[in-house]
Amino acid sequence: MTRVAVIGAGITGLAAAWELRQGGAEPIVLECERRTGGVIVTERRDGFVVEGGPDGFLAAEPDIPRLAGELGIGDRLVDQLAKGSFLWTGAALERLSEGEAAVLLGISEPVPEDLRLGFRSFAGGMAELVDTVTTRLGSAVATTTGVAAIARSGTGYRLALTDGAAVTVDGVICAVPAWATARLVASVGVPQARALDDVLYFPSLTVSLAYHREQVQAELAGTGFVTRRVTGDRLRACTYASLKYPGRSPAGFLLLRAFLGPVEGDPAAVAHAELGKVLAISGAPLWTRAFHWVRGLPRYRPEHAARVAAIRERLVRLPPLAIAGAGVDRAGVSACVGSGRAAARAVLAALAG
Repeated sequence: MTRVAVIGAGITGLAAAWELRQGGAEPIVLECERRTGGVIVTERRDGFVVEGGPDGFLAAEPDIPRLAGELGIGDRLVDQLAKGSFLWTGAALERLSEGEAAVLLGISEPVPEDLRLGFRSFAGGMAELVDTVTTRLGSAVATTTGVAAIARSGTGYRLALTDGAAVTVDGVICAVPAWATARLVASVGVPQARALDDVLYFPSLTVSLAYHREQVQAELAGTGFVTRRVTGDRLRACTYASLKYPGRSPAGFLLLRAFLGPVEGDPAAVAHAELGKVLAISGAPLWTRAFHWVRGLPRYRPEHAARVAAIRERLVRLPPLAIAGAGVDRAGVSACVGSGRAAARAVLAALAG
């Protein structure tokens, strides 16, 4: 059977591996971390569902519902409950028009037209998708197994692994961050790939905080709020997590998620203090959980799409090798699933041709 290595077990790589298997190839997923999913992390604590990365996906995009249906978990999808967002001016919360919050946060995508349909998630959190596809792929997924180098080998590739071993495959899909893809792809004779080093990854710091509902005196409307971008501001936005999707907290409790800029000291203490000013919170949180991604959401330079097209044009001349993921195509969970599956289809077509 044709073997294809998928480098990276984030949602992009997992989706690519699933597509390869559906197409009759044998995927070998190589992940340097101890777990799969990349920035998708869901923790469950005392009846709360806590997201460490993306908490949902655009309802307008079909990639995740399609994959969930194939995996047999389509019935686990849930719709967004609350809609709309607000701006904290420093004195009051003012309602924003659809899509305006994304603009204020510096997010160019998704476009407002897509936002009008809202978001969806999974009943048990976004990691349900990761856990299910990882289980279905079984032994094809190898964690704590990184790729040190790629080299041409006959009509395929030889991958040197970080544990000293090596594996020979007929094709490769790079589903890792842009800086790693740049190094690996450039090493097989595609110098254009070095341009991916220009993709900037902005840090992300979030804190989830649990409260008794009566601790929060403010009226909570919509999905949350963003703040005006003022130099030195520590609180960037807040999502009312337990009001946005069903089943995120037990009855009588509230789960908030604060998005912070750079802070000194304990981010949980900062989040609680800043939220208290806006939402009139009394008493301490029941517990908190912070997630810090040093390299979070990618941002692209204006020439990014042209550079990616040039890289892909050069890859056509090599044995089957594709690039995918947020560092290459659009950011967002749905976009990553679509990117991974498209890369797998391209490799399958090249192998068949």
